[in-house]
Amino acid sequence: MSAEKEEILTIEHVVKRFPVADGRMLTACDDVSLSLYQGETLSVVGESGCGKSTLVKLIMQLYAPTSGAICYRGEDLTRLKGERMRQSRRHIQMVFQDPAQAFNPKMKIQDILCEPLRNFKLVKDREAGQKAEELLRLVELPEQFADRYPGNMSGGQRQRIGIARALAIEPEILVCDEATSALDVSVQRKIVELLVRVQQEKNLAMIFICHDLALVSQISHRIAVMYLGNIVEVLAGSALNEAKHPYTQALLQAVFPVRKKGAAEVRPLAGEIPSPLALPPGCPFQTRCPESREICWQEKPVLTELSKGHSAACHFVS
Repeated sequence: MSAEKEEILTIEHVVKRFPVADGRMLTACDDVSLSLYQGETLSVVGESGCGKSTLVKLIMQLYAPTSGAICYRGEDLTRLKGERMRQSRRHIQMVFQDPAQAFNPKMKIQDILCEPLRNFKLVKDREAGQKAEELLRLVELPEQFADRYPGNMSGGQRQRIGIARALAIEPEILVCDEATSALDVSVQRKIVELLVRVQQEKNLAMIFICHDLALVSQISHRIAVMYLGNIVEVLAGSALNEAKHPYTQALLQAVFPVRKKGAAEVRPLAGEIPSPLALPPGCPFQTRCPESREICWQEKPVLTELSKGHSAACHFVS
């Protein structure tokens, strides 16, 4: 895809550290570099605490990076201030994890959907009702829902409203931070189908944060695997079973199959995760890697291209 599509978002050597009470620094993202192309889905996966949500908040300009750059169409978003920063937010919108917490419960759906449009003076009051109905149709909800409150809707319906609100100002990039994890499995499938359809219709680029490896392998053009704030592997969504990095392989082996196939064995990850307050020198995965050797304890591997579209950060893969 990268050879055919235009690069619209570039994350360049981004580091994010947070100070803690005892004066030390917690490293949430450690020299992260990624690109996003027009019309593609890039999924970011990894265990809880690996830095996925911090990366999302950096992209959304909710956090400022400690160092590095995040560029939208060549413009470094981290250097913008005031009105220029506000206007830049039109291009990247977010669907949040918990639809129950994403809205003001005292606002009607029409006002929730039109609030972003009013913020950017893109709709007149007399046009708000018509625009809300248009957005409801986009996410396959009845037009009469415009007069409802969030509390009168199911979780799946609320998440559709969240998607509609994110799409209201016609962004180029949609960021979904665990957008299906708070929903029932049957509802998750419908929400994912909706996202895929809307993406294709509008040629959106989508960043999809998720724990479900089976799901991301089905909907993603590319997958980036994070561990302890580092990108350790990037590969095509269709090639997830060809992963080379020991961590990605361990994630795949730790998943329970939906249907038992022969003597499939589920192997949970062993070993202790190092504290992000005291990262060891060398490879961040060294304490849990069955292939760890002396060079892993001394020298941190860099993300290296193994083949077209497939990169990994490991001393012993090729």
